[in-house]
Amino acid sequence: MENLEDKKYWIWLSLIKGLGAKRKAMLIDKFKDPMLIYNLKEKDFFNIKGIGEDTIKKLLDKKIRESLDKHIEYMKKNNIDIISINDKKYPQILKNIYDPPISLYIRGNQKILNNKCLAIIGCRQLSDYGKKATKYFAYNLAKKKLTIVSGLAKGVDSYAHIGTLCAKANTIAVIGNGLDTIYPKENVYLANEILKNNGAIVSEYPLGTKPEKMNFPARNRIISGLSKGVLVVEAKQKSGTLLTVDFAIEQGRDVFVVPGNINSLNSVGTNDLIKQGAKPVTNYMDVDI
Repeated sequence: MENLEDKKYWIWLSLIKGLGAKRKAMLIDKFKDPMLIYNLKEKDFFNIKGIGEDTIKKLLDKKIRESLDKHIEYMKKNNIDIISINDKKYPQILKNIYDPPISLYIRGNQKILNNKCLAIIGCRQLSDYGKKATKYFAYNLAKKKLTIVSGLAKGVDSYAHIGTLCAKANTIAVIGNGLDTIYPKENVYLANEILKNNGAIVSEYPLGTKPEKMNFPARNRIISGLSKGVLVVEAKQKSGTLLTVDFAIEQGRDVFVVPGNINSLNSVGTNDLIKQGAKPVTNYMDVDI
């Protein structure tokens, strides 16, 4: 891990709430280095489009600045790194999405971020059919040297990571909170297994960020953004999974769907995706990215 003190301004920028990925990217595009943004005076910010008074207050907030040493200390103790969009290790495929995160916090194996990845996603309330299908596809596709990406949530996400671990292969978990907590709590063991087996846990959110509902749609654009394709196992008619599919389509990713039982609520979303033109897959060999 490189010297975290050299990255402290990236950590600082990640801590500014209410400043989304696009506006952060705009600032980086303008100033190139977050240290230059850090050293701006109040009057300098008034000339920057899209930066209002509330945001300026946060950018100049002394408490945030004084908290940096604590963040760095925690990150060192817990093997957490931060990779900026200017870093060679930053996943190249993610750079090309509409609003890439300007930095990623990571625990684990950084090299796999640039592997050929497939996202496996679906609902939390999983049927037995969904569990078997998820593990089958994750295991066999991981054996084909694909790195499996998911969100460490209950249901399909968990079984996607488990199937990959059974194949003794790499998996990336993208989470919607800071890397100082694992959500849901019952997946702490699974998270540790991912790290033990040369995988990675990634988040754009700084330490201390709680798993709030609004974080997950933004998290989903990273799951699809890291991947060349997305495989949907089970999804209800109104499902967060379908948001990820929307991101995948917008990002030009392939969308594969496991057909479901027409009598199951868990299959309404997936079967609709097939009607809309997603590729139905019944065998892992059907997934071609």
